[in-house]
Amino acid sequence: MSQHEVIRVGVVGAAGRMGRAVCAAVAADPVLELVAAVDPGAAGETVSGLPVTNDLQALADAGARVAVDFTIAPAARTTLPWLAAHGIHGVVGTTGFTDGDLDGFRRSFTTSNCLIASNFAISAVLMMRFAELAAPWFETAEIIELHHDAKVDAPSGTAVTTAQRMAAASDEWAPDPTQHEVYPGARGGAGPAGIRVHAVRMRGMVAHQEVILGSLGQTLTIRQDSYDRSSYMPGVVLACKHVHEHAGLTLGLDTFLRI
Repeated sequence: MSQHEVIRVGVVGAAGRMGRAVCAAVAADPVLELVAAVDPGAAGETVSGLPVTNDLQALADAGARVAVDFTIAPAARTTLPWLAAHGIHGVVGTTGFTDGDLDGFRRSFTTSNCLIASNFAISAVLMMRFAELAAPWFETAEIIELHHDAKVDAPSGTAVTTAQRMAAASDEWAPDPTQHEVYPGARGGAGPAGIRVHAVRMRGMVAHQEVILGSLGQTLTIRQDSYDRSSYMPGVVLACKHVHEHAGLTLGLDTFLRI
């Protein structure tokens, strides 16, 4: 790809709140060109000046080099193999994939590439990396994620990814001493390595997470806050510009940031 070539981008799930934000961010960037908007539930609407269609073929017809997908896992399980079959790179913010899904995507993306990230906010990517680096130095840790009250899944994909990475970074975690919960679930959910994850759903929140790590006589708190969906857009734009450089399937935005 030429350094000065405009990258043609399509958006799947274009009429949703995240999809509309992605369309606006792509349309505003001088290196990217928004060429297709796909959303089966909103065909006929207009997003960022483009008519919304319900057919993935619109991506190929418009010559999209990259497709951004912020939908749900059942829909993305159809979309991603289609992108791979048509040689279109994928930038995916959808979560909830199984290991079997990911293995299938690895096999599919051979002539184009795909990035799947649980969070595109640069601050969130750094938060997860910092928590992973800190994990070997502490014996206890808990994750508290806080989101708006319209979020239907718990815990968040970011919290799940954080717990997985922290658990993989250390195999020396102290056991939970709790023997009785007055209110069942008060200790949150036990994630990998027994790391407790607590999900808050509250009006007024957008997307926030704290990782609290503790050792003898000291604690470390790492907190990240997204106050608006615009926080994800620099990461999405970065991914659209560089996904062609990362062969096959990539999980997480870390390698794009070189951290």
